[in-house]
Amino acid sequence: MLGDTTSGGAASGDIPHTGGDGGRRGRRALILVENLSVPFDRRVWQECTTLRDAGWTVDVICPRGSKRDTEAEIEIDGVRIHRYPLRAATGGPAGYLREYGAALWHTARLARRVGPVHVVHACNPPDLLFLPALWLKRRGARFVFDQHDLIPELYLSRFGRGKDLLYRGVCALERMTYRAADIVLATNESYKAVAVHRGGRRPADVFVVRSAPATDRFQPVPPEPELKRGKPHLLCYLGVMGPQDGVDYALRALAKLRDELGRTDWHAVFVGSGDAFEAMVELSRSLGLSDQVQFTGRIPDADLVRYLSTADVCLSPDPRNPLNDVSTMNKVLEYMAMGRPIVSFDLREARVSAGDAAVYAPANDEGEFAALVAQLLDDPERRARMGKIGEERINGPLAWRNSQASLLAAYAAACRTAIDAGRRQRR
Repeated sequence: MLGDTTSGGAASGDIPHTGGDGGRRGRRALILVENLSVPFDRRVWQECTTLRDAGWTVDVICPRGSKRDTEAEIEIDGVRIHRYPLRAATGGPAGYLREYGAALWHTARLARRVGPVHVVHACNPPDLLFLPALWLKRRGARFVFDQHDLIPELYLSRFGRGKDLLYRGVCALERMTYRAADIVLATNESYKAVAVHRGGRRPADVFVVRSAPATDRFQPVPPEPELKRGKPHLLCYLGVMGPQDGVDYALRALAKLRDELGRTDWHAVFVGSGDAFEAMVELSRSLGLSDQVQFTGRIPDADLVRYLSTADVCLSPDPRNPLNDVSTMNKVLEYMAMGRPIVSFDLREARVSAGDAAVYAPANDEGEFAALVAQLLDDPERRARMGKIGEERINGPLAWRNSQASLLAAYAAACRTAIDAGRRQRR
């Protein structure tokens, strides 16, 4: 680890300059995750393998999955993963207190087992992992904050409670996390602007590391017409089904596609799961869509690729709210990797990601969303052009190799802060 001058270790200034490769051979990073298991969390896994390939020894602490990633400890492709049992929150604030309290206790316990590290890399949500990160900072580690979500905006968008006491609490936790971090990773320029303007971070200390699909995972296969259930067209949704993810908007738009536009020439498949899954199945029934809408839950990658390879149009129905407007949606990137045209609501970061690979309905307008779906179903040449644009963007400006360079530059900057701190101590 970086030298702990309070316990007789080597001084922080003994760390050599790391250059632009993100760290010399022999460096050790500990990545903290609470929201998903690893390697199921694709972004975190890509970061792990990027650091490993740059010569870092990488450990991860994360919760166990329910059906996959269930081992308490395992090494995968040279990355050591330490997992703890965690029951997801239910029933309001008390449930979240139980979940986060258990996660912090297990994280601290496993961090002690991992031992000294040079960098602790904490991924939100929640904005509480700065607490174990601070403990490691006192022992010489640098703290990299990987901001996957803007939690104040998530709170406003998910719970609809306004700027109440809990909102002020999550804002305070975000401020403390920004203050504790040496380096911040932002998923896009909108998040970077928040880190600078709301978080008070220097622009030089905030690195944009965009999420990107693993292109080896998304390789098209021949379409399978039988997946369309006898219809000419297949519509596809891929992603989490939470209260803020817009699956309800998509279902109401599909009902309008059928009832107001007279289109029954489609079958739709919704791939994924989440807090709102059962409610969305029930909404589909209440709208009379059960014969045309299929919910698969989470499925293996091979089956996901079969559906996306067959889809004529992909749906990104995230409504405009404080979080969605500035967030990069993984499903949009994954649709693009598969060369699929997209219908989206008009969100700031959706346009940044997809560009002309998508068409955009006015925010939260389900009727216009349905009309754009109908337009694309009637225009196969346009669909093909849009799909090609998406593939080119994913393999060009949005490719993971660009994010790799930014991640390694962030780690190099984190290590340079340790050198500077050591020099100041010696003066």
